[in-house]
Amino acid sequence: MTKFPFLRQDFAASLVVFLVALPLCVGVAVASGVPAELGLVTGIVGGIVTGMLRGSSLQVSGPAAGLTVLVLEAVREFGLPMLGVIVLATGVLQLAMGALKLGRWFRAISVSVVEGMLAGIGLVLIAGQLYSLIGAKAPASGLGKIAALPGALLDAISSTRAPASLAVGTGTIAVLVLWKHMPRAVRTLPGPLAAVGVATLVAVLLGLPVATVEVKGLLGSIQPPSPSAYGELADLGLLGTIVAFALIASAESLFSAAAVDRLHDGPRTEYNKELMAQGAGNTVCGLLGALPMTAVIVRSAANVQAGARTKASRVLHGVWLLLFAALLPSALAYIPVPALAGVLVYSGAKLVPLRALVALWREHRGEALILLVTAVSIVTISMFEGVLIGLALAVVKTAWEASHARLEVIDKGAGPVQAYLSGNATFLRLPKILESLEALPQDRPVELDLTGLHHLDHACRTALENWAERHSAAGTEPVRMTSGG
Repeated sequence: MTKFPFLRQDFAASLVVFLVALPLCVGVAVASGVPAELGLVTGIVGGIVTGMLRGSSLQVSGPAAGLTVLVLEAVREFGLPMLGVIVLATGVLQLAMGALKLGRWFRAISVSVVEGMLAGIGLVLIAGQLYSLIGAKAPASGLGKIAALPGALLDAISSTRAPASLAVGTGTIAVLVLWKHMPRAVRTLPGPLAAVGVATLVAVLLGLPVATVEVKGLLGSIQPPSPSAYGELADLGLLGTIVAFALIASAESLFSAAAVDRLHDGPRTEYNKELMAQGAGNTVCGLLGALPMTAVIVRSAANVQAGARTKASRVLHGVWLLLFAALLPSALAYIPVPALAGVLVYSGAKLVPLRALVALWREHRGEALILLVTAVSIVTISMFEGVLIGLALAVVKTAWEASHARLEVIDKGAGPVQAYLSGNATFLRLPKILESLEALPQDRPVELDLTGLHHLDHACRTALENWAERHSAAGTEPVRMTSGG
């Protein structure tokens, strides 16, 4: 026992994480438009392969709700056979980024962009799963899902199957919402498993006419990419999807690692090694044709709270998923799809930071605006473009805040007008600087002192020189410009 001093704690924690992961793995797969077993495959790889590697010792990886929207779009555009190629290339790209020690740079991404990304994903996820709650087919685009939702709900009123499906889904959400108020002894069972278990039991006992998970068997669902599929990597659209997968999966995993580090006092995350561990896991998932993985904060928090002490807990949770997929795959066929949709609606709602947004709007409206624009862009355009728009806004905001230029004018009524420009003069502040300079008397000599500037970009220097030429031509004496050494 001295060789494995924490085996008892890790064993118990692994069972808790397994029970949390099981319904989420299946739900994410179904919502992504792929066989349910592929979600289990990704959970198995996340536990056994990624779990054994160094990086973050207590973080648990698997299929995540945050990538559901992106996977669904990729499967619809390129087909299920290409998913393995996309995930494999994503893993290789993550391995390369980890080897180049780029993991730490993900910590520099604006928190508002990341929260906006998660909020946008959450909104699209909720909108899409509301269709599954009523047994309807969701439109392809995020904006289409939201726009067509009122009509779909009206059609559901006259449907014979929709009321039963809606009751199962809303009942699942109700269990999840109320679970935290249950007695402590009852809450030893994870909320998602309890909610799906109750929904399954009710649907079976009452014979409700609801859609259930389609089962193909573990080996039947695994579809390794064919050699010809790799030729599609020359497609620019496919490459853009791979980059989106890699950036979003990496950012979500490393931000999750930072959150998990705050939950325990054990070893801190080694970000580059964690990025390579995620890359290794996604490479294996790609070879098996499974879903992409990220570190998942829900499972990771459950792991820490259950008393895990080492990475053995996450490895064992992968073993339990493997045993379930191998021995009890037929049990999946009893799970109602609207119950899984309810779990994902609840998960999607937790991705939308309404309280944080209100507080952010009061204190940092610029950051709140970045969050909102990122989320809205993801809903109305697409995931990749939405994240790029958010990053661009964050860069512009940072550049604007860093560009503080102050122009002080001293006019004694006689002699030259003295103007002192200090701070950081960039093109962002150029209109205001020129407006102030052009308001100076045209018939008086001007002495422009630039020695107080910390930075003067090319656009500002050129504009100041042009202004000096114009002012000199209109006045009696040339403008005298003094710059620092």
